[in-house]
Amino acid sequence: MSNSLRVIADADAIVAQVSPNDSLHLKAVKTAENLVKTNAQLLYPVTAVIEATTHIQRVLNSGATAYGTAAAFTDSNVSVIEVNQETLKHAMQFFSPTTSKKNTIYDCIVAALAEENDADAIFSFDKFYKSKGFKLASDMSQLK
Repeated sequence: MSNSLRVIADADAIVAQVSPNDSLHLKAVKTAENLVKTNAQLLYPVTAVIEATTHIQRVLNSGATAYGTAAAFTDSNVSVIEVNQETLKHAMQFFSPTTSKKNTIYDCIVAALAEENDADAIFSFDKFYKSKGFKLASDMSQLK
């Protein structure tokens, strides 16, 4: 897989894919299909899985979808990556007391993991990542 793209997924992409009523659902599904076609290596931070599952359960009020989403990440074919103390320290470089309430520590962890794993892009629709110099998977033309 050395020639394939390495992509870190964020919670918003997970939520958008499993939520047909999400405004980004079609874009998320199309992006995911493009990643599969290009044989991209998708890495899912355990924190993004937890954040997405919690959002689906609490905000979207769908316990069944939340359970199904979390269960899907227990499949051995899905690459879930862990977060340790070093990653948390690294994430703090992206975090600030004055940051927008939309730019959470979860986002900073994704950014840190993207650097730690030499990711080519982040599967997210969050402008935070672009502001930090990362490419988004939905902008695949920038990666070719």
